[in-house]
Amino acid sequence: MNGRIIWEFLAAFAGTAAFALLFQVPKRYYKYCGLIGGCGWICYQFLLTGCSEPLAAFFANVVVVFLSRFLAVREKCPVTVFLISGIFPLVPGAGIYWTAYYIVVNELGLAGQRGFQTLKIAVAIVLSILLVFELPQGIFRIGIRKEKEII
Repeated sequence: MNGRIIWEFLAAFAGTAAFALLFQVPKRYYKYCGLIGGCGWICYQFLLTGCSEPLAAFFANVVVVFLSRFLAVREKCPVTVFLISGIFPLVPGAGIYWTAYYIVVNELGLAGQRGFQTLKIAVAIVLSILLVFELPQGIFRIGIRKEKEII
């Protein structure tokens, strides 16, 4: 079990870092993007053992957005640098694929079930982003020294 978790973390790390490369994130941020994506995926996998997919996606994405905001303040860059690539492992792309597949093969009942599940996951991701962005900016400055002002 532990070996599988490590491999899944590494796969999410690599996939997220590759996604950051694709969207031309500066090289110095690749490791942070990968770390955020890997942490979000591992959190999602742990939460799946005790709750539904949309709920697991919600809380895992809260972790992703929180880490993205924290690192954006720490590194003095836009939060989207980390957020867009960080949510990559959690986006329900397979759900969208299977919904379309079931429509094509005329399995409309399965398409409806899968589509509604995918929609719930997407809404959970959006709500988690909104929730964490409502937190005051000062929370994310904890542990960061203020530079002396030049008068």
